[in-house]
Amino acid sequence: MHTLFENKKVLVTGAAGTVGKEIVKQLLDLNVQEVKAIDNGESVLFYLNEQYRKEDRYNGFFCDIRDLDRLKYLTMDADIVLHLAAMKHVTISEASPLDAVKTNADGTSNVIQAALESYSVNRVIYTSSDKAVNPTNVMGTTKLLGERLMTSALNIKSNRNIVFSSTRFGNVIGSKGSVLPIFYNQIKNGDNLTITDERMTRFIMTIEEASGLVLEASRMARGGEVFVTKMPVVRIIDLAKAMIELLAPKYGRDPESVKIETIGSKPGEKLYEELMTDEETSRAYELQHMFMVKPSIPPIYEKIDYDGYETLTNKVVTNPYVSANEPCMTVDEIKSYLVSRNVLNNIEFN
Repeated sequence: MHTLFENKKVLVTGAAGTVGKEIVKQLLDLNVQEVKAIDNGESVLFYLNEQYRKEDRYNGFFCDIRDLDRLKYLTMDADIVLHLAAMKHVTISEASPLDAVKTNADGTSNVIQAALESYSVNRVIYTSSDKAVNPTNVMGTTKLLGERLMTSALNIKSNRNIVFSSTRFGNVIGSKGSVLPIFYNQIKNGDNLTITDERMTRFIMTIEEASGLVLEASRMARGGEVFVTKMPVVRIIDLAKAMIELLAPKYGRDPESVKIETIGSKPGEKLYEELMTDEETSRAYELQHMFMVKPSIPPIYEKIDYDGYETLTNKVVTNPYVSANEPCMTVDEIKSYLVSRNVLNNIEFN
C-alpha cells in the first residue's frame, strides 16, 4: 500500500464525510505528496481544513461533483482519485430522487470523465454500498449505476493507462446517520430505543476498518472489479441491547428499565443486507479480507489477469453474501467489539 501512494497526489471526493475524513487521515500517515480534499459541505470542509491547517501536504477545496468543469480543474494533476462523494441516505433519496441521480450517477460519470481528461490520473476507486445489490430504493439503484459506470469505463478509456474499480461495503458503525448515534442519544435523553423490525440484520464495520479496506482495494485493483468487504453481522435488536447494557449505567439508568420499541420499516428499507448476489458468485474470487467480483463483460482493450492477487484464497465462491444467511454476533460479542474498537467514544453526531 505504501508503494502505491508514495509521492502521489491523491484526490478524495466527499472528503469531509465520515469515511472521507478517516481516509484523509490514513493517507497523510503515508508518504503522499498531496491529499486534495474536495467536498460540497462548506461547514464540514471548513473544520477539516482547520484540522490540517499546518499540514503542507493537505489542500481542501469546495467542489460539487455535479460541476464537471470545476471537477476537471481539480483533477487535472492528480495521480489517484478516491471517489466517496454521494447521497447516502435511503429516505432522503426516496424523497429527492432526481438529486440522487444527479449526484450518484451523473456525479460519478463526471468523476470518470475528469479522470480520463486528466494528464496524470492512473487509478480511480469508487466506494459503493450494500444497497446497490438487488436494489429496492433510489439510493441503491443509483449506487449500482455508479458501479456499472466504473466497470464500463474500462471500455471507453481506449489506450489510457488507467484503472477503474469499485469497493462495496455495508454499515459504517458509529458514522453520521447510522443507528448508533440514534441509540446513544435515546439512552442519554432517557428515551426508549426504537428499531424498525426485530428481524433486521446488518453487516457492520468501523470507520477505520472501512477506510483501510478502501486503501487496500486501491492497491490491489486491476480494473473493472468490485471488491466486497468481509464484515461481521448483527441483529439490530441485539445491537440495541448491547448499547443499553454499555451506556444505561453511565447515564444513571437501570438497563432493565430501558425498553425497545418496534416502529416499522422505513420506505425502501430491507430486513437484511446483501453484499454479493447469487449471480455474482459465479465470477467471484475469495481474498483474505474481501471478495472480488470480476466484470460480467470482459475488457475490450486489454487482457487483465484476475488470478494474481497476492491474498487470493479461493477461486470458487458458491454462496451469495447476505446478512440473513451469516452467523450473527451475540450481545456479548457486540459489546466486546464496540469496546475494543473504541466505537462509543468515536460516534459522530449530526
